[in-house]
Amino acid sequence: MNHAQAIAFVKTHGVVLASAKGPVPRLAEAVAGEPFRGSWWGHPKGKEIFAILRGVAESDDVLVCRLCGGKVTYVHRRLWPALVRAASHFRQEHLAQLREEHDVSGKHVTHEVAYPGWVPEDTKMAAGELTEAEALEQLGQASDV
Repeated sequence: MNHAQAIAFVKTHGVVLASAKGPVPRLAEAVAGEPFRGSWWGHPKGKEIFAILRGVAESDDVLVCRLCGGKVTYVHRRLWPALVRAASHFRQEHLAQLREEHDVSGKHVTHEVAYPGWVPEDTKMAAGELTEAEALEQLGQASDV
């Protein structure tokens, strides 16, 4: 799987988990091409999985948050209006945008942008055109957490 295919996977499913088990598909398994137990770091495609997860997280079309059970979750831009409309069904801290970087010492640092600070104006307007029921239907199993 390449970067474009990974973004297409997220777009198709709308909401996917990076690697944790949950109610929605796992991108790490899609990259691996098979289900696996334990950490993906030990998988033969571990380096590829890392590169793909990093690339997806850097996409402007993907929100990285903790929507599903507090686990790293990718939400494609096409579902952002539904997420905003149904925000009251989720813990606010799970809606924060996560951005990862390495500081000058190489230490991994995660920055959060609290909800709704990351929400673009066009997304807010589109969210206003949805009913809560429509939004929850669009979010599918992700709204069951």
